[in-house]
Amino acid sequence: MHSGVHQAIATVWRLESARITAHVARVVRDVGVAEEIAQDALVAALEHWPAQGVPDNPAAWLMTTAKRRALDHLRHRQMAEARHDGIAADLEALGADHVPDFVDALDEARQDDIGDDLLRLVFTACHPVLSADARVALTLKLLGGLTTHEIARAFLVPEATIAQRIVRAKRTLSEAGVPFEVPRGEALAERLASVLEVVYLVFNEGYTATSGGDWMRPALCDEALRLGRMLAGIAPQQAEVHGLLALMEIQASRAAARTDAQGRPVLLADQDRSRWDALLIRRGLAALARAQTLAPTAGPYQWQAAIAACHARAVRAQDTDWENIAALYAGLARVAPSPVVELNRAVAVAMHAGPAAGLLIVDALMQYKALRDYHWLPSVRGDLLARLGRDAEACAEFERAASLAGNERERTFLLERAMSLR
Repeated sequence: MHSGVHQAIATVWRLESARITAHVARVVRDVGVAEEIAQDALVAALEHWPAQGVPDNPAAWLMTTAKRRALDHLRHRQMAEARHDGIAADLEALGADHVPDFVDALDEARQDDIGDDLLRLVFTACHPVLSADARVALTLKLLGGLTTHEIARAFLVPEATIAQRIVRAKRTLSEAGVPFEVPRGEALAERLASVLEVVYLVFNEGYTATSGGDWMRPALCDEALRLGRMLAGIAPQQAEVHGLLALMEIQASRAAARTDAQGRPVLLADQDRSRWDALLIRRGLAALARAQTLAPTAGPYQWQAAIAACHARAVRAQDTDWENIAALYAGLARVAPSPVVELNRAVAVAMHAGPAAGLLIVDALMQYKALRDYHWLPSVRGDLLARLGRDAEACAEFERAASLAGNERERTFLLERAMSLR
């Protein structure tokens, strides 16, 4: 019986922990303290529910318990501090019986004044004052509801390392006096970029793992999608939020076809497209259409989503509109120029105009130091050389790519390609 109760607690916690932490953080104005109070509510559930049964509204039970613990915290703080301006207002806020609906509370006419607790938590966890690694860990902990152990396992690092990152992140936010609020005006766009970057980092690590023995880590893709859908719900007027969600939905649609029965990578051109998830594709295309109606000028995620949509619309690999994809990469390069974007454009050009045309672009990229240890550069070059019949050169490039790859599956795949050319 207790195992069923514990499973129910785990499920409710995964779904509601972010809302509870966000609500408490608005009142205590400290993310670290808010998480501790939310954890106290979880402990209380673990103590009471096995004996008393799961309440009719478990989410409300956890929220009420957390609010009471927060009230106790404020009272103790009031007694400990010589000055306690603002405490009365905090207590009054905690006394409210109504817990706002985080999605419905967002009025489209007030898109520049989003007052949602959950959105405040997103912007706090993804604050640029933190390193990218710290932002990812803290976001997964506070908003994904993942345990420290789960995050460490996903990123293949010691649990103690993740725990230290999270502790330091919360301390940094507190010491820097980062306000628990949604930035306004120009600062909103700047900070939103940080939020989206973190979500996409999580997704990319799940979609193509940088290290370890697995080609993909689906749990991370799922968490990133959950965060993206949440952002689309609480920031419905932000075009790039929908652009990123569209990109992730469409890319995730290919997950089942990206590996074979042994877990080895399957290239896009070789994938069984009947295994692509049609529902995710429809959701992605709808999100892209939504993004395009919100902004006359596309941002980086919308450009990438448009590229993914081209692949999704091709029933067969040979139906892919590579000319359009090359043009879309050129558009992406105008808003977010980088050698990696140019490398991807080279692939599209090669598919449309032939490997020699693509190789000209790739060879021009050899000068970039940023790509010196990027294994996809010799990998792409090796593929183009092989298509031109220059097998010995291609073999050397695939071997070099394998030496740079951190993922075991990918390294094996590249070495197999090298062997096939000998």
